[in-house]
Amino acid sequence: MAKILVIRFSALGDVAMTVPVLCSFANSFPQHQVVVLSRPNMAALFTQVPSNVSFRGVDVKKEYAGIKGLFRLFSLLKHEQFDFVADLHGVLRSRFLSFCFKLSGVKVACIDKERGKRKKLTAVEYKVLTPQTTSFERYALVFKQLGFSFPLSFHSIFGNEKGNIENIRSVVGYKEVHDKWIGVAPFAAHQGKVYPIELQEQVVRSLSSRENVKLFLFGGGKKEVVQLEQWQQAYPRVVSVAGKLKMAEELALMSHLDVMLAMDSGNMHLASLVGTPVVSVWGATHPYAGFMGWGQSEKNAVQISLPCRPCSIFGNKPCMRGDYACLRQITPNQIIEKVESLL
Repeated sequence: MAKILVIRFSALGDVAMTVPVLCSFANSFPQHQVVVLSRPNMAALFTQVPSNVSFRGVDVKKEYAGIKGLFRLFSLLKHEQFDFVADLHGVLRSRFLSFCFKLSGVKVACIDKERGKRKKLTAVEYKVLTPQTTSFERYALVFKQLGFSFPLSFHSIFGNEKGNIENIRSVVGYKEVHDKWIGVAPFAAHQGKVYPIELQEQVVRSLSSRENVKLFLFGGGKKEVVQLEQWQQAYPRVVSVAGKLKMAEELALMSHLDVMLAMDSGNMHLASLVGTPVVSVWGATHPYAGFMGWGQSEKNAVQISLPCRPCSIFGNKPCMRGDYACLRQITPNQIIEKVESLL
């Protein structure tokens, strides 16, 4: 039996993308043990994984901050006698830990993000618009470097079942035979990935007007909660679950949705982990960067062609045009029609 430490600290979407790979590995190698090292708030992503995968939450910003903190963390981890370390993050923190393990004789492999190819994808001039290796494939390649090859085979963290939502019935209610449940996650970490709120409201207004449709709104920040509560008050059959459910409960609810509408965001990846079709909206970023949700089809990605797209891998750069045309030129009807095609 081999014991493998897997490191991926953030962000939510990136950690979520490890799940299909780790589940595939665990099912292919049930004799080996995997320990996932990440931030404590990622624990819910790993509650439904195979029994040979465990989670270890660590606070690398406070409790184990800096070189001294990371070395203290290594000192604790080395006693667990890991045989391999898979660094799926490739940042200073994870590389430092990996280096310490390597010095102690543990075989280490680190993700190759191929930043040169990414720069060509987002270049202003001489842009090379070709699909990059997906994050799932990059993660699997790290394991291959360690000597483990396996097929990526994953459907949902709930297998062929749906998540249990009995304990949140007071929030979500009951789904009748002919009902359609739609999730809407209108926010993302950066402006370059967020469809304008006034246009998103038109989408919510239209979809909520259908009698057999119920909309569930997902979001986390204080301003987001206020915005979603306003939509809940304004439109029929709209329920905001923002701030009301834990991540595990959100995942369970997402498994009952007929479709999720999301930005290039963590919620796109959460819905993907439970096998729900996602209509994703792309602005500054692009599916070609390799961050499409697990099992999702590019035909369900709503985007327009502009010579400047994509301008960013993560959507965190200000718009060079100043008008975010990549998002504003997408019409609400384009999104509505795409959502309806999956009902």
